[in-house]
Amino acid sequence: MTVTYTAEVATCRGLGCFLKLLRRWRGSIYKLVWLDLLLFLILYYSLNLMYRFILNENQKVIFENVVQYCKNYSDLIPLSFVLGFYVSIVMTRWWNQYTTIPFPDPLAVFVSATIHGNDERGRVMRRTIMRYVCLCVTMMFTMISPRVKKRFPTLDHFVEAGLLQQSEKHIIADLNQKFPKYSKHWLPIVWASSIITRARKEGRIRDDFAVKTMIDELNKFRGQCGLLLNFDTISIPLVYTQTVTLAVYSYFLTTLMGHQWVEHSEYKFDLYFPVFTLLQFFFYMGWLKVAESLINPFGDDDDDFEINWMIDRNLQVSYLIVDDMHHEHPELVRDQYWDEVFPPDLPHTLASEPFKEQHPLPSTANIACSPTGHEISGPPTSVKIDDDMQSGIMFSVKTDGGMKRGGNSQASNLGNSVPDSIQRVASVTSMIKKFFNREDSRMDSRTGSRRGSTVELNNLVPPKTPTAMKITDQIIEELDEQQTLTSMREAQEQKPSVFGIFGPPPPSQPVQVPTRSAFASRQESHTSAYSKGSAPLSEMDNISIGSETIDGSDVEDCDEFNKLKKRRLDERKSREKLVILPANSI
Repeated sequence: MTVTYTAEVATCRGLGCFLKLLRRWRGSIYKLVWLDLLLFLILYYSLNLMYRFILNENQKVIFENVVQYCKNYSDLIPLSFVLGFYVSIVMTRWWNQYTTIPFPDPLAVFVSATIHGNDERGRVMRRTIMRYVCLCVTMMFTMISPRVKKRFPTLDHFVEAGLLQQSEKHIIADLNQKFPKYSKHWLPIVWASSIITRARKEGRIRDDFAVKTMIDELNKFRGQCGLLLNFDTISIPLVYTQTVTLAVYSYFLTTLMGHQWVEHSEYKFDLYFPVFTLLQFFFYMGWLKVAESLINPFGDDDDDFEINWMIDRNLQVSYLIVDDMHHEHPELVRDQYWDEVFPPDLPHTLASEPFKEQHPLPSTANIACSPTGHEISGPPTSVKIDDDMQSGIMFSVKTDGGMKRGGNSQASNLGNSVPDSIQRVASVTSMIKKFFNREDSRMDSRTGSRRGSTVELNNLVPPKTPTAMKITDQIIEELDEQQTLTSMREAQEQKPSVFGIFGPPPPSQPVQVPTRSAFASRQESHTSAYSKGSAPLSEMDNISIGSETIDGSDVEDCDEFNKLKKRRLDERKSREKLVILPANSI
């Protein structure tokens, strides 16, 4: 079971709260390193006694040289960096595995709220879904935890525990024979999703959104189980673990010789007990043991996760939510703060009265400015000019009671029609100003040698007296204001048109409307124009163009048309012959 000490470190007083944790044995560093420390001390004192009482003078010289060599080169092993980085990876992996462990509580709440029916079939559906979910996570734990594997070694133990029925056991056994390579922990999730679909068809689930919510929760649960299996099969690379282990053990093998006391050492007093060597071994070896115990938190170590407790808890809580607490809640009554809407402050006991806390204040709550610091520095401006190279000039006009229009008639005509923000594209005048400003800067750089005479002439001119107001304190330059207001006025005017230049066209002469008598006389003149053998007007639709039955003049026109048509056909044929002859000659 995981060793917890949170209650003992809740309050830190005096010399601290961690010192009293050093007395613990279960899950402590002493329990992890005592055997390695004992072996290290045995080897250390064996070499020490051999140097003192067994070796002769020549052998002692060789021993001292070896000690000096190991002492000089032991620091070349980057033990702190390699071991620290490895332990940080193991700790991150350990916590990620714990947060990945799935719990069926959210799904149990969804099942209890959405699968309706207090009859036996509705109760069976809810309990079976949660039993399948608990069976899935238990089968997954048997594949990664030795504790759970010892508790449920076969499928018969699942049947005996009530997580599996005999018919379900036969289905899993048959699948294991057909597909023995893959785990079947996902199969109960498939069964649970089928039950949810059946409940929807029977009307026990009112809408499809509830079905989708439960199916998504089942998929999330199955995904967390699969992620734990991935943590079990995909470990930290073996080469990194081997590197850390070799670095730690090789370092302390070197320390056995490098930290031995010899007669010609820089320390003149005899060292019978290696205090700092022992502390160094204690820290580095303890660091390695921490990584060894946390790299797989599903084992039998003191700080490993309590998986068997989780299995019992999951099944009990799931049945409690979907069966005993299904659609049950206390009586709806008014709370004691019904008339007050909300309580001003919850009551305290005599023991908690000293810990009554005040409302937290922001960091600048106690910062106050002096009365003189509240004043605005500089004269307030009513117009702000933002000159942008791409979008032009932006005038932000603020209404100010003391601001005057300067007696400008155009500004007075606009009145309240001037908006708070006027955008004016850079005009030709502003572009010319910018151009001449650049030219002036270039001319100043080129005529640097002539400045001496200019300075002498300027010295003869008396200096100008400063004006009462700076140019920046004025509202805006008169030229820019004039151009802005003029552009606004022109924008509101209509564009010139043809009517504005030439005026409206002159009225046309009156048209004479034919009378009935004129129309009748015109009709008689048309009918008398036909010959005796010509067809009447009603039969004109049956006469085709080019017919010879209309008139003699029409016949002549048709003959001329036919002659022209024949001549064009002959010309076309002659051209085609001219095109064909060169091709035949080739």
